[in-house]
Amino acid sequence: MKKISIAVLALAVGIAGIAAFSSCAKKTDEIVVKVGIVGDNNPQWEVIKKNLAKEGIKIELVKFGDYVLPNQALASGEIDLNAFQHYAYLNNEIKTKGYKITAIGKTIIAPIGLYSKKIKSISELKKGDTIAIPNDVVNGGRALLVLQVAGLIKVHPKGGYLPNVSDITSNPLDLKFIQVEAAQTPRLLDDVTAAFINGGHAVDAGLNPERDSLLLEKQEEGQDNPYINIIAARTEDKDNPIYKKIVDAYHTDEVKAVILKDFKGAYQPAW
Repeated sequence: MKKISIAVLALAVGIAGIAAFSSCAKKTDEIVVKVGIVGDNNPQWEVIKKNLAKEGIKIELVKFGDYVLPNQALASGEIDLNAFQHYAYLNNEIKTKGYKITAIGKTIIAPIGLYSKKIKSISELKKGDTIAIPNDVVNGGRALLVLQVAGLIKVHPKGGYLPNVSDITSNPLDLKFIQVEAAQTPRLLDDVTAAFINGGHAVDAGLNPERDSLLLEKQEEGQDNPYINIIAARTEDKDNPIYKKIVDAYHTDEVKAVILKDFKGAYQPAW
């Protein structure tokens, strides 16, 4: 009986040990992927996190306060992916800073808009009024092109889709431009006549682009649209199968429904 009891005890200990090992192995096997984002309102990523957790992939969102840092962090290896920029912004970053970063999947289109606490229509703009625009060449260029479409200024064709203030050739109202980091533009609404605010920052500031903007960028969805937002990886990791799973997890009807519901038209799915 003693031998049987010892054998049973040993078997129990062995089973417990195997169970403990399996538990540790599961925890050890969990894959953590750090994704850099900008802003606080990203409900689509909560859906993605939940669904990927079932496959042993843990998404850790790393939040940045501006557009400058996420590509730096990705290039240096501090994060694994980022999802905050469109093609035009990334292309300019690669051109000016030499980043080896590649788009691996499309996400959304987020139009830039003109907002104001002081006027209710662009017809109320007066000579010498001040407008805040993002200071990065891409989003600042988008703002100027919106003003051109509205007939308020003209920019030189050489600027393409990335004109800057020096490219303005006609400015009948002698509008003044303050250039600040894109994330700061909502904070200037008390100080300027109007400000151009990117879609994500507008939503974070409690604004509804469709309802509250004086002007809203109109974009045609398509393969070559430079303002489609993306998920980006280091070029050396662009074919990583785990990262491809993350893109696939983004490209679902469930995520699309969340984007359309929560952002009320501020963002549109672009895949």
